[in-house]
Amino acid sequence: MRNIFAIFKRELIGYFSTPVAYVFIVIFLFLTGIFTFYLGTFYERNQADLEPFFRFHPWLYLFLMPAIAMRLWAEERKTGTIELLMTLPVTLPQAVIGKFLAAWTFTAVALALTFPMWITVNYLGRPDNSVILAGYLGSLLMAGGFLAIGSFISALTKSQVIAFIVTVVICFCFILSGFPLVLDFFRGWAPQAIVNVISSFSFFTHFESIKKGVIDIRDIIYFATLICFWLYANIVAIDIKKAG
Repeated sequence: MRNIFAIFKRELIGYFSTPVAYVFIVIFLFLTGIFTFYLGTFYERNQADLEPFFRFHPWLYLFLMPAIAMRLWAEERKTGTIELLMTLPVTLPQAVIGKFLAAWTFTAVALALTFPMWITVNYLGRPDNSVILAGYLGSLLMAGGFLAIGSFISALTKSQVIAFIVTVVICFCFILSGFPLVLDFFRGWAPQAIVNVISSFSFFTHFESIKKGVIDIRDIIYFATLICFWLYANIVAIDIKKAG
């Protein structure tokens, strides 16, 4: 744990030591405000909840999370500091977990800074705060899934641009797999069991359930398994690159 914390601290400080982190947070807060109050028709709905706020999170994360994750390993490989990192008294899994947790914590900070919206909706009405809390939990878990995928892709290339684009494409597929348009296509010729499997891979499907306040253990297991799988793939990818 000490080694993981050392990597975590190094990465997290690295985020806030440059203006990029603050620019990202400002952009994130600005976009969430636009999507909630304008595109989400927050006031026109006359309902005291944050459904319009959470509704657009999968689409926000589709671009913002790859932007965070693309530098995790691609920058290390491009600058050659990955060799230095590997000489430190830390194991590869510790380095991968430390970097991921730093990115996830940075995302959690950005998400936590949206608390004025929560205060606003409580000022305007009497929302079910347990549902809102569940929405934040689901949003954070979904962000972890995006980041884990992005971390793996970042380990495969020295180019942050390529890492960003490939991560967006893969995450887009994970989102779309739960949409009726995609599922209807498979229902035309595939058994229902296959359709259910495809739907179960979707970020959208599991996040929709949690943001409604339904904390299903299957949704938690889904995100936990997804994160663990891609982090394990991240470790394997770096190990192969190192061996080569």
